[in-house]
Amino acid sequence: MRKIIVLSMITLDGVMQAPGGPEEDTSGGFKYGGWVAPYGDEVYGKVMEKQMKPADLLLGRKTFEIFASYWPQHEKEWPGITDVTKYVLSKTMKKSDWKNSVFLESLTDIEKLKNSEGSDIKVWGSGKLIQLLLKNDLVDELWLKIHPLTLGNGKKLFDNGTIPAAFTLIESTVTPSGVIIANYNRAGKVKTGTIGA
Repeated sequence: MRKIIVLSMITLDGVMQAPGGPEEDTSGGFKYGGWVAPYGDEVYGKVMEKQMKPADLLLGRKTFEIFASYWPQHEKEWPGITDVTKYVLSKTMKKSDWKNSVFLESLTDIEKLKNSEGSDIKVWGSGKLIQLLLKNDLVDELWLKIHPLTLGNGKKLFDNGTIPAAFTLIESTVTPSGVIIANYNRAGKVKTGTIGA
């Protein structure tokens, strides 16, 4: 069985939309694209380098289109991105010129992929896809980069349909610019109790 790892840059209020640049995703009138840029530093860069090591990707259609229009011409910034398998969940898109792109049509296809032999699968961006994965308990790890700002509106990482689930912190770092980098493993059901009892 393969692990599905969600990697996300989020704000304190959970916004994940368009972290990379002003034109990345303006849907819904989003005006703050590129909000990650001011927080880059050496520590952040080393974490990104580690997290961008070659691994198969699972992407939603919109994120795939953004990636396919940028990364084939900028592979020096993400070595191996063209060579890894890019699984794309889409009901409308069936093919791409980008090498090693495989199209999936349903949750069942994702479940089959997860239950296959192979290495871990990383999910970048892909808000709607992440919602589907969280709703169906298919996320094994969350690798979050929590930035010290709020944006109020925009696409959020945790939205309608996320099931109650416990996670265990496995690694954390705070960058000089104040970004909390926290990696979590899925850890069973939510436990409750009474404080001080």
